[in-house]
Amino acid sequence: MNAERAVFVYTTYPSLVEAERIGKAVLERRLAACVNILPGMISHYWWEGAIERGEEVVMIIKTRASLADAVRAAVKAMHSYTTPAILVLPIEGGEPGYLEWLMQETEAR
Repeated sequence: MNAERAVFVYTTYPSLVEAERIGKAVLERRLAACVNILPGMISHYWWEGAIERGEEVVMIIKTRASLADAVRAAVKAMHSYTTPAILVLPIEGGEPGYLEWLMQETEAR
């Protein structure tokens, strides 16, 4: 297996439509091997001095560490939020075959 590490890029969206549009764009650019979209999240958060509540959609983007900045930039450029949550999370281990597949699908073509 490639020595490069896999990462998750976690982000949230105001709608399933936006998450799917951006997820597809990230995949088409080969910036990720897979995106998981989880609708139905309820968020409570501080925004401009008040606690807000929102219904959101979570997306977990599975990619390699060397592509994390490109994923972040692509997501930010397409996102409707002023300050989107875009967090890069390291993966400490996993099924070797799955991680190998992730690396193969995100190789430069």
